[in-house]
Amino acid sequence: MEELEKGSFWSDPIPREWPEPIRLVSWNVNRGLRLAEIIEFLAASSADLILLQETDVNARRTRYLNVPREIAEALKMNYVFGREFEELGQGNRVCRAFHGQTTLSRFPLLNPRILRFRRQSTFWQPRWFVPRLQAFQRRLGARMALICEISIQGRTIVVYNAHLESRGNDELRYSQLSEMLGEAEGSCGQTHVMVAGDLNFNISRGQAASLIAGLQLDSPFARLGAKKTVRVRGHARCAAIDWILTDQTLCTSGAKIHDSICASDHFPLSLEIHMRRTGE
Repeated sequence: MEELEKGSFWSDPIPREWPEPIRLVSWNVNRGLRLAEIIEFLAASSADLILLQETDVNARRTRYLNVPREIAEALKMNYVFGREFEELGQGNRVCRAFHGQTTLSRFPLLNPRILRFRRQSTFWQPRWFVPRLQAFQRRLGARMALICEISIQGRTIVVYNAHLESRGNDELRYSQLSEMLGEAEGSCGQTHVMVAGDLNFNISRGQAASLIAGLQLDSPFARLGAKKTVRVRGHARCAAIDWILTDQTLCTSGAKIHDSICASDHFPLSLEIHMRRTGE
């Protein structure tokens, strides 16, 4: 499988103008284990743009389905899947299994690419003394951000769909966040920029908050008081780990954590995005 898989089930004419507002959902869907419930929520959300983390392709645990394609076909949307890992204990004799991020949109997704972070945990690497079984979750690959563009009438949004490391410490995650935001900064002023995903730490405090403020990015979910975005876990890390950031050319409203949804170990995040008019 290539690093990127692209497809389209959108059959209506391409929108000629940006909708007002753009409805965004970002969600770590826990591999797509409860796929029917995931699709039910996403269909009811009426989102224009959906960013999913932890989506499986051909994995035993998700019945060898291509989860990104299944969701895109059900929602009749364009999609791009970015391969984060090959899951060594999840494939079969015919096909290998993969895991990564998926971006879906009512608009064409342009110039997709992957940013693989320079600093990585070695936790997932295969080792001769660790069997390649499901329980040990050995992997080939690296944490990354899936980057796509949406462009209508000369106005472009660059969308970063991110999944930072769950192992290691906040210093490692901060390094990955800093690398991603440093690249995104190069697009600010020329295009609209949006960053969302499972960042695996609380970015509303410390170095991360200072970095975000210094880059003049808006963090609407920080204004909710860093409420938890995952169900209760057995570790001590803060449960506010899923986030959405936008640059100053975009306004947001209606930020919501859908904590009644149980189709994943993470809750969906949604908000509405408005583009600032020239001169605002």
